[in-house]
Amino acid sequence: MSSSDAVLITGATGFVGMEVLARYLERSDRPVTALVRAGSDAAARERIDAVLANLFGARAGAFAGRVEAVAAELTAPGLGLSRRRCAELAARVGTIVHSAASVSFTLPLAEAQAINVDGTRRMLDFAGRCNGLNRYAHLSTAYVAGTFDGPFGEGDVDLGQSFHNTYESSKLEAEQLVRGSDGLPWTILRPSIVVGDRRSGWTYAFNVLYWPLRAFSRGLFKSVPAVASAPVDVVPIDYVADATYELCSSGADGCYHLTAGANASTIGEIAAAASRYFNRPLPEVVHPAEFEGRGEGVLEGSRAYFPYFSVRSTFDDSRARARLVPAGLSVTPLREYMDRLLDFATRSRWGKRPIGRSEAMASS
Repeated sequence: MSSSDAVLITGATGFVGMEVLARYLERSDRPVTALVRAGSDAAARERIDAVLANLFGARAGAFAGRVEAVAAELTAPGLGLSRRRCAELAARVGTIVHSAASVSFTLPLAEAQAINVDGTRRMLDFAGRCNGLNRYAHLSTAYVAGTFDGPFGEGDVDLGQSFHNTYESSKLEAEQLVRGSDGLPWTILRPSIVVGDRRSGWTYAFNVLYWPLRAFSRGLFKSVPAVASAPVDVVPIDYVADATYELCSSGADGCYHLTAGANASTIGEIAAAASRYFNRPLPEVVHPAEFEGRGEGVLEGSRAYFPYFSVRSTFDDSRARARLVPAGLSVTPLREYMDRLLDFATRSRWGKRPIGRSEAMASS
């Protein structure tokens, strides 16, 4: 093992980050450093130990020794670390996976930029100090496409699109910083809407698609603001994490869409599947422009997600497929595993009864 073989992961306490952490622990023997927002290394250790318990259950102890938890502040100069600590980390890091971000759709622009843009800038500064760096992976989103109408390619960036929220715009700004880093071996990964594991249904984040599904399961609304034929590009977390691990292992620099692509569902298909599963009447799909005034109060918590049910962008994932399919990785249409997602959601009471990944996998 070389002196610069460590993997540094940001966002390891988040949904995507923890699954990427699991891949490195289960599929390699590389040491992992997790930068964690915490007041001390001891507090960071507690958070990482909780993540490991969630991921591995009784097996968590077998992996704990390979993970160093470091308290850091990604928006601060030097990541909030001492010069000595920063230099020591830089000397042994060979791969960086930057997945930390605010995924809130409702933050004021300045706050979203402080986390998603400034945090990326600080990570790039750190990457520049890593003489043995062979890969800098940046977790972005396919929805940097914003309001773009039509096929959005893996090489497309700023096509004059506007944005549905500050999350999208700040993620595009962060991408542009990565792309402008000369000499950096970068990989940009753009997942679409990430849902639970397609085998067990397990998820750590009940947002976007889950909000209206939960309301529908309780019979709280009879209509949804959407375009029935609009593509809803959904990918399972296991595909995103597997693809991230694979694309960081070897291959050319560049941007990859981790999306359903041609296998994307439509809101009409999702509504029909939910209707069958919950044995409720099919909800009326109302164009968003006509929905105002009909927006039952119970949907208020879902309002930030409404734009994703009437998008006009589609995502060309040909570059990702060319790289991943030969490695045995392919995406699955949502209809093939949606019932498992809903089984887990209802069993866990939509996150109110937390079920660890290890428990969910054991029972799948």
